[in-house]
Amino acid sequence: MTTNSTVNNSLTRRRFLTRSALGLGIVGLARELSAATSGFYFPAKAKAVIQIFLNGGMSQVDTFDPKPELTRQAGKKLPYDNLQTERRTGVALPSPFTFKPYGQSGIPVSDIFPHLAKCVDKMAIIRSMYAELPSHTMSLMLMNSGDQRLVRPSLGSWLNWGMGSENQNLPGYVALCPSGIPVGGANNWRSAFLPGAHQATYVRTAGKDPRKLIPHVQNQRIPISEQRRQYDFLQKLNDHHLRNRPGEMALEARIRSFEMAYRMQTEATDAFDVGREPKHVREAYGKGPQNQQLLMARRLVERGVRFVQVWHGNMQPWDSHGNIKSAHRKVASECDQGLAALITDLEQRGMLDETLIVCSGEFGRTPTVELETSGGGATAGRDHNHWGFSLWMAGGGIKGGTIHGATDEFGFKAVENRVSIHDLHATILHLLGIDHERFTYRYAGRDFSLTDVHGKIVKEVIA
Repeated sequence: MTTNSTVNNSLTRRRFLTRSALGLGIVGLARELSAATSGFYFPAKAKAVIQIFLNGGMSQVDTFDPKPELTRQAGKKLPYDNLQTERRTGVALPSPFTFKPYGQSGIPVSDIFPHLAKCVDKMAIIRSMYAELPSHTMSLMLMNSGDQRLVRPSLGSWLNWGMGSENQNLPGYVALCPSGIPVGGANNWRSAFLPGAHQATYVRTAGKDPRKLIPHVQNQRIPISEQRRQYDFLQKLNDHHLRNRPGEMALEARIRSFEMAYRMQTEATDAFDVGREPKHVREAYGKGPQNQQLLMARRLVERGVRFVQVWHGNMQPWDSHGNIKSAHRKVASECDQGLAALITDLEQRGMLDETLIVCSGEFGRTPTVELETSGGGATAGRDHNHWGFSLWMAGGGIKGGTIHGATDEFGFKAVENRVSIHDLHATILHLLGIDHERFTYRYAGRDFSLTDVHGKIVKEVIA
């Protein structure tokens, strides 16, 4: 674990960065300085992450984990009286979708992902994920921060703190959502006890005008030269204030926020303007806010943003409690083309090997039909299922064309090579060249880490 002296050195480094003329202007040195003082880095396979949230709960048995036995037992009661879910469920509900093998690996994918299926040789599919509770809010917190109850720093905040951004004019951590705030609110991307500057910059992506995606990012009334004078004066006051209050993280975070807001005027609108892309690239990603924000994610990573989180929506678009056939096909069609284009685009630009893509929901769905809350008939949908679900990863050191783990014969519970959320986080950190056991921050008298006392690297999905 990290020693007290290590943490003190790390804090000194952040104070040094904060008090420099442009704060993050020398953030390219952050990794080397941390490596010298902390020792938790090693050669990385990836340097950036795009995390795609199909929030609401993607059904594993309707996407990447076909279960022929579920079809054979259609309409029959399954032996799962001991597996509690959020609502009452009934008999076996077979998938209404068709699976077929794709690529050289022959991995079967549902027909709701016709574009993404063609990229399966670039993907590692983990079929044995499990969470702890069938609750959206708690499972999203667990997936983001490793704790489902207490507010802890999110994965993106940990990476932003430990690695910084490669572009001083853009945040190191950006959360994209087409409308509103996702379930659980800002807790999904909070920095918690890490310095406040490392939480995500939230961007509502549904608008067409890139100048309006981040409100007030540009001041139309005062020329940039006058803003520079105001900013310099404000920094002098803040520096004087900080000298009398050393180690005050809230103040340091505020200073960093002013710095970032000033610098973003020069580059933010360009980064979020997908209209600057050639027509053939925009057409490859497809129309609609989901596909467009995936293109936006590529543009951000290309410009040095360390961690980009892409949400499907503000509520739970994948939460198919009723009529799974139409509901899942609809939401899949909103992102299928963009997901495939993202993998292909990154590969063509030589960026896939250094960009890790992680795509999942917060849990899966039951193979049994959900019953009406009144206790009546079936709804042809599926309830939340934290006992077993699937996700996929690509790029950034991932072994493509790989299937890891398995659920039982009906797809209810992970039974083979089970992977926890802590294991997933440990694996992501490993791919970024970080030892998850030594990557710690001292707070309230003890060392905290993203994976706490848990986490085992899933080596089988690493190239």
